[in-house]
Amino acid sequence: MEADYFGQLARYNRWANARLYGAVAALPDEAYRRPIGLYFGSLHGTLNHLLGVDRLWLKRLTGEGEHPDRLDAIVHDNLHDLAQARVVEDERIIAVVSGYDASTLSRRHTYHTTSGQPQEQVLADILLHFFNHQTHHRSQAHTGLSIVTGAEPPSLDLLAFQRGAPAPDLSNLPD
Repeated sequence: MEADYFGQLARYNRWANARLYGAVAALPDEAYRRPIGLYFGSLHGTLNHLLGVDRLWLKRLTGEGEHPDRLDAIVHDNLHDLAQARVVEDERIIAVVSGYDASTLSRRHTYHTTSGQPQEQVLADILLHFFNHQTHHRSQAHTGLSIVTGAEPPSLDLLAFQRGAPAPDLSNLPD
């Protein structure tokens, strides 16, 4: 598998997260936190889950960084802080993935599951899971936006990214 394939997925991930967070930032806080039947309850819970699990996988892949000890942990209670942490983590993902070449991607990587069990997989397969997991929960949040707004959220399609659809700048979100 080509290393740039994962680079494209990392850049797409950053773009899709920015579009999702940009739409979520326009919501009243009550709507953002409202339990609406998503797996992690609310948009707030879902976005925190994604950040926490990304940190968990990056720790497994690099041996560096902090991560929560629960999959439903609230990493940041404030949306502004969560969005800023998301931006930092997305840049970290891009940097980590850009360090992999085809040879590295074909090697087996060992880590421990959340229950402490040792595991070993081909690195490319881990990355496929990593990016698929993000898309899975991001789509739940996308549906959540439809529920709370009654409108169509911005497209998160990979083709829209590849065609150059813009993403908002998250550095200016209100506190």
